[in-house]
Amino acid sequence: MVIKFNPDGHVAMVFGRKKEASDEEAEPWKRNLKPPLAPINGNFRQPTDVAWNAAGDIFISDGYVNARVAKYDRNGDWVKSFGEPGTGPGQLNTPHSIATDAQGNVYVANRGNVRIEVYNSNGDYLRQIKLDVPLPADAKPAIGNTPAANAAPGTMSPGAPWAVCITPGPNQVLYAADAYPGRIYKVSLDGKILGVLGKAGKQLKQFGWIHEIACPSENELYVAEILNWRVQKLQLHPGK
Repeated sequence: MVIKFNPDGHVAMVFGRKKEASDEEAEPWKRNLKPPLAPINGNFRQPTDVAWNAAGDIFISDGYVNARVAKYDRNGDWVKSFGEPGTGPGQLNTPHSIATDAQGNVYVANRGNVRIEVYNSNGDYLRQIKLDVPLPADAKPAIGNTPAANAAPGTMSPGAPWAVCITPGPNQVLYAADAYPGRIYKVSLDGKILGVLGKAGKQLKQFGWIHEIACPSENELYVAEILNWRVQKLQLHPGK
């Protein structure tokens, strides 16, 4: 489910429906079914993130089981679904985070496919962005074994985006994060890498599986880590 709260903490909208104990199928959603289950309008299977455009349209990345984006209008009425399972252009494998730019374009962290997909507000596929930066010599995972150099592309690949955000205008940039080697990438909206910072670890300025980023300005970030149970506030100084 996705729940919207007003500033006083009261429920304003509810999207989707949670399985309940009285349901015959009351069990966790199964992943990796072959073929995958078709998405159902208005329902979700483990959604991951929410974004809005200037018109108030709501975009929900859905998710760990489904592989699509759901669009609602500002009133909470269903509009459409776009994206599908697969590895080709515009296809998704664990859409894990989502953001929009001032033109209404939608950026989806296509984690399992190791890239960011870009669609327009109608869900038409535009392009992709890859976080292609050489792996540092001291790269290490935040937890678990170091991924093999010849491992198939996937969730733990360098540059696999786990979280994305886009700064306010007029000169917008995108920030994205991966789990291994645990970096944050500053990227222009046309896909140029502008900067890289951080690595996996437990100390300040190190990261343990970033699952969300907020970027209220180009040089101020709030980074949520699930392994380290914390949020770090980062103040960037690009002039230095």
